[in-house]
Amino acid sequence: MYWYIAALKKYAVFRWRARRKEFCYFTLFSCLIFIALGTVDGVIGAHSPRYPDHLFSLVYLLAVVIPSYAVVARRLHDTNRSDWWLLALLIPGLNLYVWVSLFVRNGHPGKNRFGPDPTVDTDFGGPQREAVASGPARLGSGAGR
Repeated sequence: MYWYIAALKKYAVFRWRARRKEFCYFTLFSCLIFIALGTVDGVIGAHSPRYPDHLFSLVYLLAVVIPSYAVVARRLHDTNRSDWWLLALLIPGLNLYVWVSLFVRNGHPGKNRFGPDPTVDTDFGGPQREAVASGPARLGSGAGR
């Protein structure tokens, strides 16, 4: 759930890189939430003539469309591809190849043209930085005494 929230916090950040874990967890939780909201729509009858079809799932879909494109763009950057590969998702057949390669392939090791490696660099804003900055174990741990 951490990676889903982290991707939402980077709502419209199309630069830098996203590691595979961030992309996969964001995609997983987005699908689960969408399915749950679709079920709620069906149970409470939000698809009745008084309401638009699937009201809750439609609102959620509109809310995460920009973060979804942003996390895909950052994942493409991690594999050292430009944003133009987003257009490949519109081509049937090729979109499956691109989507699966984003799930399966490791990111480009080390720094590339889009920024530092998010799995190694602790100053990049990954979980290591936040854990060190906010972890109670670091406060008064006796380091340097």
